[in-house]
Amino acid sequence: MRTKEILKKTRSGDVLSKEEIIYLLGLMPDSPEAYMVMAEANRLSKELSEGKAEVRAQFAINLAPCSCNCLFCSFATVNGVFAKETELTPEQAVAYARQFEIDGANAVFMMSTAQYPFARFVEVAEEVRKNLKPETILIANVGDLTLKNAIRLKDAGFSGVYHALRLREGTDTDLSAEKRKQSISNFVEAGLKVGTCVEPVGPEHTNGELAEMIEFTASFNPSYSGAARRIPIPGTAIAKRGVISELRMAQIVAVTRLGMPRSVIGNCTHEPCTLGAIAGANLFWAEVGANPRDIEEKTEEGRGETVKSCQSIFHESNWDVWDGPSRYYNNR
Repeated sequence: MRTKEILKKTRSGDVLSKEEIIYLLGLMPDSPEAYMVMAEANRLSKELSEGKAEVRAQFAINLAPCSCNCLFCSFATVNGVFAKETELTPEQAVAYARQFEIDGANAVFMMSTAQYPFARFVEVAEEVRKNLKPETILIANVGDLTLKNAIRLKDAGFSGVYHALRLREGTDTDLSAEKRKQSISNFVEAGLKVGTCVEPVGPEHTNGELAEMIEFTASFNPSYSGAARRIPIPGTAIAKRGVISELRMAQIVAVTRLGMPRSVIGNCTHEPCTLGAIAGANLFWAEVGANPRDIEEKTEEGRGETVKSCQSIFHESNWDVWDGPSRYYNNR
């Protein structure tokens, strides 16, 4: 059986070829072979993370219509979900971040829309940083940046960033795929650890597209990769394309784990689910404030999970949860 041969290769630490990744993605999600792939990804993920999953918590510093017009995003001006702009005060941002510390988040993420003034983002971040414990890891989720501004993030106290080249970037978004790639290079050069993801996956994406993106995320040795399905925003054109099942998502999460080098400890999925954790995801996010997959202004009143609920999902999936600052953003 070819699946067994490929899985033997992953156990020996060999890197899978694009053709082998496509083969694993092409298995029927509910086939015995696909479950074998998920089981192997779970085993490998637990081996690399010593059986300890992590939960990160993200708060949005602002909410605003965004002219980047990512069709899958509730912030996109073209989608008409949000018409007004709001932003947190530095005091509110500090309160969110400190609550995440209390809740036991392994890292705190600050997110802004792509066009939020960078100088203001840094100003608030510096206030947040000085009000957190020295060991608390602070991560930025921002738009494309120059090397100069990437260095400013590092100097402001960020350990890393989340940045992804999204599927069909430049077609389903008004952003440049090359600029996204350059930003990742800038972050790496600035000394920031980069986490990424194969996202947002929809039923129209081919196994070839997914394999190419898995290979790209592996190419810069990220702190974590993973995969996330597209959550349809009601009433938008892209919502008509549909949504993949959680089982299919779990399969893609598993194959992404097997497509990464062993130096990549983290394997994420979003939104949190037991199937993802069983298939090798060892990283979830809790969220408050604006959320690009939600039509509520405060996602804690909509789709957003809490730190405790994410931990509970991991426990239900037979994972322990790491207690302390994230290991994925520290050198081991």
